[in-house]
Amino acid sequence: MEYKFREIEQKWQKYWAENHTYKVDINLNKPKYYVLDMFPYPSGAGLHVGHPLGYIASDIFSRFKRLKGFNVLHPMGYDAFGLPAEQYAIQTGQHPAITTDQNTKRYREQLDRIGFAYDWSRELRTCDADYYKWTQWIFMQLFDAWYNFETDKAEPINVLVAKFENNGTNGVKAACDEDTRSFTAAEWNAMSEDEQQKELLKYRLTYLSESVVNWCPALGTVLANDEVIGGFSERGGHPVEQKKMSQWSMRISAYAERLLQGLDNIDWPEPIREMQRNWIGKSVGALLKFNLEKFEDKIEVFTTRLDTVFGVTFLVLAPEHELVDKLTTPEHKAEIEAYINKTKQKSERDRMADVKTVSGAFTGAFAINPLSGEKVPVWIADYVLAGYGTGAVMAVPSGDERDYRFAQHFNLPIVQILDSQVIDETADATKEGKYVNSGLIDGMDYAEAMKTLVHKIEAEGTGKAKTNYRMRDAIFARQRYWGEPVPVYFKNGLPYLIDESDLPLILPEIDKYLPTETGEPPLARAAGWKYKGEFEYEHSTMPGWAGSSWYWYRYMDAKNDSSFVSKEATDYWKDVDLYIGGSEHATGHLLYSRFWNKVLKDLGYVQEEEPFKKLINQGMIQGRSNFVYRIIGTNKFVSYGLRKDYDTQPLHVDVNIVHNDVLDLEKFKKSIPDYANAEFVLEDGKYICGHEVEKMSKSKYNVVSPDDIIEQYGADTLRMYEMFLGPLEQSKPWNTNGISGVYNFLRKFWNLFLDEKGEVSVTNEEPSKAELKALHKIIQKVEEDVTRFSFNTSVSSYMICVNELTALKCNKRAILEPLVITICPYAPHIAEELWSILNPGKGSVIDAVYPEFKPEHLVEDAFDYPISINGKVKTKLNVSLALEPADVEKLVLESSDVKKYLDGKTPKKVIVVKGRIVNMVI
Repeated sequence: MEYKFREIEQKWQKYWAENHTYKVDINLNKPKYYVLDMFPYPSGAGLHVGHPLGYIASDIFSRFKRLKGFNVLHPMGYDAFGLPAEQYAIQTGQHPAITTDQNTKRYREQLDRIGFAYDWSRELRTCDADYYKWTQWIFMQLFDAWYNFETDKAEPINVLVAKFENNGTNGVKAACDEDTRSFTAAEWNAMSEDEQQKELLKYRLTYLSESVVNWCPALGTVLANDEVIGGFSERGGHPVEQKKMSQWSMRISAYAERLLQGLDNIDWPEPIREMQRNWIGKSVGALLKFNLEKFEDKIEVFTTRLDTVFGVTFLVLAPEHELVDKLTTPEHKAEIEAYINKTKQKSERDRMADVKTVSGAFTGAFAINPLSGEKVPVWIADYVLAGYGTGAVMAVPSGDERDYRFAQHFNLPIVQILDSQVIDETADATKEGKYVNSGLIDGMDYAEAMKTLVHKIEAEGTGKAKTNYRMRDAIFARQRYWGEPVPVYFKNGLPYLIDESDLPLILPEIDKYLPTETGEPPLARAAGWKYKGEFEYEHSTMPGWAGSSWYWYRYMDAKNDSSFVSKEATDYWKDVDLYIGGSEHATGHLLYSRFWNKVLKDLGYVQEEEPFKKLINQGMIQGRSNFVYRIIGTNKFVSYGLRKDYDTQPLHVDVNIVHNDVLDLEKFKKSIPDYANAEFVLEDGKYICGHEVEKMSKSKYNVVSPDDIIEQYGADTLRMYEMFLGPLEQSKPWNTNGISGVYNFLRKFWNLFLDEKGEVSVTNEEPSKAELKALHKIIQKVEEDVTRFSFNTSVSSYMICVNELTALKCNKRAILEPLVITICPYAPHIAEELWSILNPGKGSVIDAVYPEFKPEHLVEDAFDYPISINGKVKTKLNVSLALEPADVEKLVLESSDVKKYLDGKTPKKVIVVKGRIVNMVI
């Protein structure tokens, strides 16, 4: 009976689909466990072998938890909105929905072939209207909410309206725009509807505002910071510039402290948590107001080191600061404008990262230091960002390296502020020493100085103590077509929500997927697309992260038509117990998801503060590229070992026509027309290719399709081999050369169930002690490994176990049946087939119970004592561990093997270390 993996895998994949084996419902009699993969964007290229790594790990863990008695939710869907499908639509005219549907079907086919235990009845696509209806609904909840710092949570906007009606802004402590004004109840009640809506927009959790964005003219859209690299779009490599636009934003900054504190309560990798802490960027300090010479305006700066104010010798504004144009004197206007235009070509990320370049321009204006009274010049420089803090900094060259280099470059004064301070390129204001040159805090230590200064600025109204966060509100709009329509219309230029009964707001058909000729987003092309036939809709769509910021809840209750998720579902499933995905989402998806989760909790729709209890970042499977070496100017190729004898050029070659670094010459000639007449210089009759580990990419010809591996070796081999490559969290190179070892192991495992004639032969005989030991070692090992996500070591242990049982010629049900259950998470197809052979008609192995580990089977009752004579081990002697040292000594001295080494001599000394060694001196 041959191991026909193709027939077996197709058979069981069909069985699982027809019998809904992995469908799961709420079961109050079982503990729940929710395992989630970061769902993929379905690209046209399909999956390569690097993509399923995390999916295989989560699948193993899901199956294991089910065998351990848990009710496991393990769903899958597609993050289906995005730029790639839209760019393809622009190039071809084909609707993105068609491309996305084709790509999704391709992904589903590949995922099914790998044999994942997904509950496909819960499958979702973020581009389906019955899904994005609820994304739009959540947007509406954010629009109709504000953040109350008194209760420290989001509340319905009508609660704020009631406060305004009764007391105006008196006593209101809210997250709001910086320019929000105060008013009385009478003034509020006297406002027109438009005036009230304008004020409320300054408090809403999602709002319209003027903001500096990364604008990509070629793509016709705003890009997030993580979509811009080196001043160019990550997709397509198009130039990106800084531009002020009216944009929808999410007031994530209101949740900064809760997002920060929540990191201490989740089991996430420390690097991810640290990245989020840095992104949130909490700073405790003071807000200080500098008067301006010849202007009534004031420049506000935030500083964490108010004690350095006496060392301020200039102010620096962000080039986008609202006062720059007003402050710039005529003689400096051309220079300022040129500098601003130059800055627009750089992304905020590039500006933050560039710590070496010194550049700036003088406005011609001067500010007055509120504590020293000194006049200081006002400059602009791109290292200051408009959206961070106040968009202005007080520069202390003696205490900050960047300020120091700026001052040196532009010949600006440097004032020492500590008696212990050394002014050089590494200068840093510490809290050591006594203050000098201040006249107010001279001789004080740090704590006393800070207390004195905060009291003074608050008493004089020139500043106040303040906690600041680097994190800014999240831009929530893209000027593109393929995204969720925003459920908003405009009346008198102000945004209003459409009626909830009008959801979903369906993405309209348009003639082209490009901005209009006047620069409006593509949705402006939709003919007659107006709310109630009268009001203009919002023409931007939601960003890519909208649909992924809540999808785990939809999986809990995927077919619900009346709610985004039912209370029954959230009461049972609660949150995600294990989330597996890439670390590249650290400050995008993961931060926004936590934010939306907290809002939904505040508004009473869900009960958990954090969405993902445990997070694991899988490493990357890198490609193993192969190279051929062409003699320059010819069509002749030299084998790797001879390449240095010629003037050659290395070229990537398709790894799929290379086996164990040996090139298939005929397939190579057929791969590209230019190679049809290729000649070869061989070594030992073979063409040996060079190799290198690189990122898996079509351009490097090192992409390996899981379809090809499954066709040649089977899905179970692919699953086990990907785990065998190395620790889950580490990156590792793909090397097809090693996969045959795993395939041979599965064949050896299969053969345990066959007799010498190749027929199934399993007996009910009692197992031997050695067989029980081999079984319980693997039961214990797999449970320990899966629990700590050390899947690679389990695969090695399976190989050892099968070798031991093969040597013992074990064919006993009491051993093989539990072994089938333990291997089920790793190799489900072969496990199902063998389970059905052992238990015909008894259903799937996934409904079995994971075997109980019994430690008594690993207890040794004898030991091979090494016998050392004069410091050298000569032989070993198997002796019962129950014997005392004197009895062991007696048996050793009576042993014929030992006598041979003693050569008739009587040992002067015998030392027995029980269970360790016997030392003899002669």
